[in-house]
Amino acid sequence: MTTPSQFAQYLPVLLLAVVAVGFTAGMLLFSVLLGVKARRNPVKDTAYECGMRPEGPGSARFSVKFYLVAMLFILFDIEVVFLYPWAVVYKEMLAENAGLIFGSMLSFMGILFVGYFYALKKRAFDWGSST
Repeated sequence: MTTPSQFAQYLPVLLLAVVAVGFTAGMLLFSVLLGVKARRNPVKDTAYECGMRPEGPGSARFSVKFYLVAMLFILFDIEVVFLYPWAVVYKEMLAENAGLIFGSMLSFMGILFVGYFYALKKRAFDWGSST
């Protein structure tokens, strides 16, 4: 049995990409050609806000503290996700080499707590502070 050329192996992927681009371009073209042309005016183009006229900026600015706390939450949440598989297979690993397993988890938790205490020291979790 002969092996197909490298181009023949990628031909289905190329064909799929051509069909996807063609379908998308066709839908956009048909919507422009067949779509109903409506008259546009400034009243129709304004944003709808519960029947009220929109006033002021579209969205309020968030403090950098919000994003900092969000990133710290994600960081510590991911750390807990890494703890779960370790806890599931802990008994099996304990039979093989208990000291190494426990020591590695203590070092992992130590690094985690160093980061946590650093964030506390920098007052990253204080919502009321302005710095």
